[in-house]
Amino acid sequence: MPSNLLADVEATGPDELVQVLRTCSAVRIERIVSHGQASPEGFWYDQDEPEFVVVLQGAARLRLENEVVEMAAGSYIEIPAHRRHRVEWTTSDEPTVWLAVFYRD
Repeated sequence: MPSNLLADVEATGPDELVQVLRTCSAVRIERIVSHGQASPEGFWYDQDEPEFVVVLQGAARLRLENEVVEMAAGSYIEIPAHRRHRVEWTTSDEPTVWLAVFYRD
């Protein structure tokens, strides 16, 4: 039965909503809903697997070490494994909905 990635996206608390949609040995697909959240000061993601991420709704700013990337609906980026990155901000006037695909090379 089909589902809708943009359904049930209202913020329910201070944290992002992370929903694992599919996982197997080589791939994990997540829907992430942000509503004004950002990475804590000084925190960096440093993941063992590459990540392909697309913004489906809303907007965000990512920092990848010495690079700043503005993301709007339809924007996507591939982040290599161990490329340090953080979320600088997400829109607070509407949910930012991400689709993140983590995979093994």
